[in-house]
Amino acid sequence: MHQTVEAALEINLLHANQAGANHNRAHFDQWGITCLNIMSSPGAGKTVLLERTLAALNPDLKMAVIEGDMTTELDAERLRQYGVPVIAINTGRSCHLDSKMVSGGLHSLAADYNPAEFDLVFVENVGNLVCPAEFEVGEHGKVALISVTEGEDKPLKYPIMFQEADCLLISKIDLAPYLDIDLNRLESNVRQINPQVTIIRLSAKTGAGLETWLTWLRNQVK
Repeated sequence: MHQTVEAALEINLLHANQAGANHNRAHFDQWGITCLNIMSSPGAGKTVLLERTLAALNPDLKMAVIEGDMTTELDAERLRQYGVPVIAINTGRSCHLDSKMVSGGLHSLAADYNPAEFDLVFVENVGNLVCPAEFEVGEHGKVALISVTEGEDKPLKYPIMFQEADCLLISKIDLAPYLDIDLNRLESNVRQINPQVTIIRLSAKTGAGLETWLTWLRNQVK
């Protein structure tokens, strides 16, 4: 059976991206850095999660952030207030970061700092439930967020991100009492497609679940 042109292009694109991701991971390993890819739909709370995380772990861990955004540096400016290097990458019309973009961010980081001094690099991906999970960037782990406002069916409708995740954060649980959502059903839907994923219920606003997240995070650092 002949492949369609679109299918062949996608295969080639993903192959090239994977080669770039392997190259990035080799750099991370050489420098002794753990890299985590933070993914979610827009508004699930990635940036506020990173704000709370940077505030809690700095200066115990030496951290940096590669921040993906389609057009602005608004989130990057928020994170810079926590005293860590933040490399902003505008993706333009692209709905995700790919390995080439992250490679550019790594070179920018290495130009201004000794990368071997860092313990942990976060890649805050562009808000999207589909594309970020398909393009590896050289990370050692994937963290997905789903907020309680998104409903229980998203893991079933957009399975790839939840299938790929090493850790799933159910965010904004302080809002759950005001919504028609069953958190146990949401977790069950996730387990259907990824039985092994670590699931943490979290509210960055109240701090509920934050220490569990920080403990999981510390255990990932090499």
